[in-house]
Amino acid sequence: MARREAPEINGGSMADIAFMLLIFFLVATTMNIDSGIMRKLPPIVEDQQDDIDIKERNVFVVLINSNDQLLVENEILNIKNLKDKAKEFIANKANLETLPEKKLVKDIPFFGDQMVSKQVISLQNDRGTKYDTYITVQNELTKAYNELRDELAMGKWSKTYAQLEKAHEKDKLKAIRKIYPMRISEAEPKNIGE
Repeated sequence: MARREAPEINGGSMADIAFMLLIFFLVATTMNIDSGIMRKLPPIVEDQQDDIDIKERNVFVVLINSNDQLLVENEILNIKNLKDKAKEFIANKANLETLPEKKLVKDIPFFGDQMVSKQVISLQNDRGTKYDTYITVQNELTKAYNELRDELAMGKWSKTYAQLEKAHEKDKLKAIRKIYPMRISEAEPKNIGE
């Protein structure tokens, strides 16, 4: 009796099937692109001075250590209280000597001459800071600016800042940003310690 040989399997189409599966999964898979912090970088200043003098009273220092604790203006602070403390600093409504000084900005559209705070928020974190804590601090600082901008917009036009954005009222948005410019300076992470 003669032995029969097993029939060969045609492997030529296997590569085609694998390629088609790869294409299917690439097309069918969704990627989450909306992660990270949405920030618009400021434009390059043409005539920038080499030595910019910023007074200590104009800087709001926020440090995050490796244990995710906040040190704000040399005081330990709970993240829940950061937004309100930042709002108080940014606005300086009582024009206190311990908070940022103000300069006169002439002829802001819709508002006329305004006293605008020279505030800068300095944010620095430790290399061991958790990403979630860092993002939470960023969000609280952004909320402070957004709430102040909302209050200003509501007082002037009975609309929030976000509603003005949706309505594409660029001139009004620009005027509000001149009164409350978002100035968050982020330093490179260091080993601040505990």
